[in-house]
Amino acid sequence: MARDYIRYEDAYRRPRRKSNLFGWSVTILLLTGFAFAAWLGSFYIFWQPERPESYRILKKLHKIEPSKRFELTAAPAGEFLTAKQLYDRYIAMSPTELAKTNAELVRNYIRNFQQVRGLVPYIVGRFDIMEARELTANDVFTSGMVTLTNAVDYGELVMEHVYPSDPQALPLMKQTLATGLEIKLERTHDLSAIIHAERLSDGRVMITAMPLLYGRYTVTRGSGTFSLEPPLDLNLAAGWPLYKDSARIAAEKQYTEYRDRVSPNRQSTTVAGLVPTPAPPAANELIRVEPAAPIEPVAVATPPPAPVKPTATPKGGKLAKNKKPTPTPSPSPSRPPAMVAQNSPVPPPVAPPPVSPPPAPVKSPPAPTPLPVTSPTVAIAATSPVVSPATSASPSAPDNLLASTAGGGTWKTYPPGKMPVGRLITPSDLKDLADRGIGGERVYLRGQFIVNFTEPNRAVLRPKTGLTDAVLKLARANQSIRVIVEFPAGYTPPARGTTVTRDEARPYEITEVRKDSDGQLNVFVREIMQ
Repeated sequence: MARDYIRYEDAYRRPRRKSNLFGWSVTILLLTGFAFAAWLGSFYIFWQPERPESYRILKKLHKIEPSKRFELTAAPAGEFLTAKQLYDRYIAMSPTELAKTNAELVRNYIRNFQQVRGLVPYIVGRFDIMEARELTANDVFTSGMVTLTNAVDYGELVMEHVYPSDPQALPLMKQTLATGLEIKLERTHDLSAIIHAERLSDGRVMITAMPLLYGRYTVTRGSGTFSLEPPLDLNLAAGWPLYKDSARIAAEKQYTEYRDRVSPNRQSTTVAGLVPTPAPPAANELIRVEPAAPIEPVAVATPPPAPVKPTATPKGGKLAKNKKPTPTPSPSPSRPPAMVAQNSPVPPPVAPPPVSPPPAPVKSPPAPTPLPVTSPTVAIAATSPVVSPATSASPSAPDNLLASTAGGGTWKTYPPGKMPVGRLITPSDLKDLADRGIGGERVYLRGQFIVNFTEPNRAVLRPKTGLTDAVLKLARANQSIRVIVEFPAGYTPPARGTTVTRDEARPYEITEVRKDSDGQLNVFVREIMQ
């Protein structure tokens, strides 16, 4: 029976089918090609956002961050170049090198300069406006104005300066950005980054510059200011530059007629074999203005008053019958203790109240003993250190004022190795300090730094990375640290490009550590060494 049953099942079982190896091979090859194409497509889109198609796809996927408004002391590390230096750089490039450079410049701007190789080029100098026009939907930047300018000191460079803004600011901008107005870009106030360079057919170079500060602008002889806003969207399909050849030629022709009409007897100041004579300062200039940030009041800690025993009244006095000690007068609450301690001297010793003469006559009465002072105002003045006039801080600039808001004030400085006791750290410890905070303690910074940017009373440094740091993979972490040093009035900051070494005897005092959303650490320190 069992054998018949097994034979019955074998008779009705489906026949085994052979595997189609060729079909499986084709499927695997197709999937491999699809994965390879997806990898190439992602590389093409994500790593080249300057292409119009890539930018459009990344914009729909919300992978493009809005343009960032930078601060003067927190801008990308760069180099400031004059008109002649920019001309010499871009005129020597081949068409392939120039196209690659332009793609990298636009890519850095779209990424908010987060993955920059090398230094960002900034332009400085004086430029005359040849024409200003409103930006439309057919331009790369769709709102605001753009000016076509010519370098005053070097006429072989033409610059189009972009002013992105909201539509409500356009009437004032059209009135302000007039033909013949001079634009003055200085490294201490402006940060206009180069985002495109074009070589013209006549041998000149035209660049496109974007102000990364997006500040407020006005003219020296005029009223009203207009402010810039970062662009929300880019129309990269419109192409570069913003002034096409026909529009540029027409604008240059109109500017030549305007210059001949305004100054018909104007002669060229360039003579063969001689150094060109610098142009005189313009009567009217476009300058950037920035309102001063209010300084927050610094809280001064008031120590608690020392306990004082009450003084009893002599028995022979008028209050002897009450047998009660004389209460200590309380300080007047009409004025804060810190304000009195800074502006008024210590009050003289208070004499005791008049008492009746003692029973036994005294020939030479001793000097009256002053009562112990219990006012917290006098306690602050008594515990404050005595500082020489050469190094003492004025009342308007207290010793614990933050370096980011001091503005070249004065504070107490010390000889090398004589500063107050505090904790000494290196740049590698700044990340932990940013997460934990200073917490009211004195923290000093030591290490080697390279000067990237200088101002009259301020300098921006970056930690110097050596071979050991590169091996330990600390170079990239140090690149995200920016040290802003505030110097007292009268100090000369170090020159740009120099190396500064600060050890345990001459450290910087850390006043604040700020961490941006992109991981950038801004460390505010001040010079406390004599």
